[in-house]
This record gives sequence, structure tokens and C-alpha cells, in this order.
Amino acid sequence: MDLETLKYPVGPFKLQTDFTEHDLDSWMAILSDLPQQLQQAVDSMSDEQLQAPYRLEGWTRTQVIHHLADSHMNCFVRCKLALTEQDPTVKPYDERAWALTPDATDLNVGASLDILHGLHYRWNQFWLSLEGEDWKRDYYHPENQRDVTLAEALQFYAWHSRHHLAHVQSTWMP
Repeated sequence: MDLETLKYPVGPFKLQTDFTEHDLDSWMAILSDLPQQLQQAVDSMSDEQLQAPYRLEGWTRTQVIHHLADSHMNCFVRCKLALTEQDPTVKPYDERAWALTPDATDLNVGASLDILHGLHYRWNQFWLSLEGEDWKRDYYHPENQRDVTLAEALQFYAWHSRHHLAHVQSTWMP
């Protein structure tokens, strides 16, 4: 496999500016299903597979799982801010630095899977509560220097879920 395919096994993110109710439901389903799909993938892996990177010079599968918990927790908070505050500015974080902390390199991914199970349940309840104009609510992301709507956040994190699930499920080994 070439490097680009290993980096982006489901392809790079492409924002869909026009979307339907069906698209929103589909993206919500992807987020809702992620924790169980990750659990199934991890249950069939050896410690050696979990500690192996999904590509040359990439994160280990363990780091990817911990990253999903970190990233999705951050976005959940950002989404809640967008719904409950007027024009909130969110705080970026250095995901690469976070992926190197001791908790993010720990082989035991159980805590991150537990977080994802609970978080995605809550996040799903959040998404289901949104109506019409709520999807246009946004937060300002200073790193990207632009506003991000809730609809865009849902769409991106559905892709993010598929993207990293494919990394964890990858059969590539060094």
C-alpha cells in the first residue's frame, strides 16, 4: 500500500456543504456505532498488534484509540458550547503532544473505550435533540481561523471516526 492510502484509508475529509436529514442521520449512526466497532476490533487483537503503528512513522493503534477519546471529548465540549453560548471561541490543543503523554501510550485502552462508549451515548443524545436552526449554531476555531457549524462538526467527526477505525483495523504491520 502507498503512504497516502495508509494515511487516509477512507480518503481525505471533504466537506459536504449541502446535506439532507438523511445525511445527518447517517453521520449520527456512524458516531453512535464507533465504540462498539472499536471494541470488536480491539477484542481480536494481540498486545503486539495494538502497540504496532498502523503505518510507518504513524501512531500505534493504542495511541489512535486514546486519541479518539481525547479528540471526541474536546469536540463534545465544543458542540455544547456552540449550542449554549453565543459565538464561543474554542481552545485548540496539540493532538501530537497529547498522543505522546504516558496515558496515551498506555497499552490498556479499556479506559478510553469506556470513555468512548459513554461519550458517544451522550453525544448521540445531544445530536438527536437538535432541531432546524440548531444545526447552524457554531463555534470559532482559532487554529483554523473560521466558524464551524454543528452540522459540519457532526460530518467531520463521522469521517474522523471512520478514518481512525480503519487505522485500528488495518492489517499493516512493520
